[in-house]
Amino acid sequence: MSADSDADDAGDDVRAGADAEPAEVDPHAVGRGGGGGDGEGDYRAFWADAVADEIEARDPDEPVVIKGGVSPSGIAHIGNFNEIIRGYFVAAVLRERGWTVRQVFTSDDKDALRKLPRKLADTDGDVVDLGDVNAGALGKNLGKPYTDIPDPFDDGHESYAAHFAALLEADAEALDIPVEMVSNTDLYADGDFDDVVECVLRNADAARETLAKYQDKVDEDYVPFMAQCSECGVLTQDVRGVDVDAGTVDYRCSGIDAGGRHIEGCGHEGTATFREGKLPWRFEWPGQWEVLDVDFEPFGKDHAEGSWPSGVDIARTVLGNEPPVPMVYEWFTLNGEPLSSSEGHVVTVQEVLDLIEPEVLRYFFARNPKKAKDFNVERLDLLVDEFDRFEEVYFGETADEELKPLADRAYPFVVDEPRGDRVRLPYTFAAVLGMVDDRDFRVKLATDEGHFDEDTPEWAIEDALERVERARRWAERCDNEYNYRLQTDLPEHDFDDDVEAALDDLAAFVADGHTGEEIQGEIYETARRHDVEVGDFFEAGYRLFFDETQGPRLGEFLGELEREFVVTRLRRDG
Repeated sequence: MSADSDADDAGDDVRAGADAEPAEVDPHAVGRGGGGGDGEGDYRAFWADAVADEIEARDPDEPVVIKGGVSPSGIAHIGNFNEIIRGYFVAAVLRERGWTVRQVFTSDDKDALRKLPRKLADTDGDVVDLGDVNAGALGKNLGKPYTDIPDPFDDGHESYAAHFAALLEADAEALDIPVEMVSNTDLYADGDFDDVVECVLRNADAARETLAKYQDKVDEDYVPFMAQCSECGVLTQDVRGVDVDAGTVDYRCSGIDAGGRHIEGCGHEGTATFREGKLPWRFEWPGQWEVLDVDFEPFGKDHAEGSWPSGVDIARTVLGNEPPVPMVYEWFTLNGEPLSSSEGHVVTVQEVLDLIEPEVLRYFFARNPKKAKDFNVERLDLLVDEFDRFEEVYFGETADEELKPLADRAYPFVVDEPRGDRVRLPYTFAAVLGMVDDRDFRVKLATDEGHFDEDTPEWAIEDALERVERARRWAERCDNEYNYRLQTDLPEHDFDDDVEAALDDLAAFVADGHTGEEIQGEIYETARRHDVEVGDFFEAGYRLFFDETQGPRLGEFLGELEREFVVTRLRRDG
């Protein structure tokens, strides 16, 4: 669940968990697992099995409802996707056990826009600056619900909220996750929240007393409802009268405290129905549990000590309902730094899937959710290598007794179809092949390295070559040592005699069969023997292979290529 919430935004100092009764279910304890373990007791190698056990223990009605949610502020990024994909794994396990499951994801789109984000994501999921869109569509609508704000991209969505939700829905589809997107605005408009709002306002004293345990500045005048002004559309906290039987509130449009600032209202005084406003976040979240009959919801650790304890208390004390099975997941960082929509330090799911296969991204989330991880775009090769090993362990191609329980259990949920004859080119080797535009030459190099043979089916070759395109885009995005183009034809060149003699010696060394590291060292030795400047000798090599004056670590790169091709090129034979 997103940390963006209008109750916490109301300027109140949160006293997380103060004087609160502990929840019966520790959200930190649910879902432990995810690799290794001693096999004793009820240990589950895959954390989703442990969650499913907790859900089944409650003997739920069908369909079992799994929920996640987010406030549509800023960019729909990979962090927002946490709950969708973690909910998916639990849903998949339950379906395997024979349960009917409904997975929903709420867009808390009746929340107010609090501030202008610095970055947004366009229809394709690409991150753009605020200056590249119709910023006025946002700036003129501070304090209004996201569903009342025009889409700043003018791309056919009826609101900014719809644009944001469409991105998340496209992300789920790209990973083949059947999730139902639910709009909070629609839930209010359709009357689904009517009974919850009535219950909260009819029991306003109990609501105030309960919330006061967790949040300061809750006095006897506090009303747990925000009306939307019929004149200017801004949400206002200034509710001055409640008629529960009529289903209305009287308000003055004084504006709203949000994001550490006050957004001014227009001063209009009016009456709103329960459908023309919303509950504060700390009541709305447990209200969602009741409206949607939620059985399980994962959320970030920020909610574990704040919104979750108050939600449990409100559900039981005010709404007379039981909270769902919870699970806290640890946050992950991006390139070593916290994700931040406001600062634009994010990466979208679509951007990630441009660089790695969907199954690699699923694997990232299949690992233990209780452990902090870093999603390092510049070192995606390490994540892909880790996934490849995970796959090899599943098929028995690599022995790893610690990883095997998780691989045996989780791998079928990570890939669309387990196939032992699939070929995975090592990611950095795929990046090397990405230096070549010619498909047949790519196949030849991969064959020479032993990845393909005459029995490799055509579908497996094409599947493997898709990784080449992803690795090539990775090299371009990160502008790393693989962001060069190997010349299939011999470039024009003009070398001194001593450089040509050194190249011939290096060709003989390569022809004898040596590793990339050995070739790298020999480049220095050969230059010294021929009294050639080392820099000039490297430049000659780069000219022959890239038609450039610089490039990757030359020896290691040559060690990745087919030997005969390297020898021929070093000898300038074409």
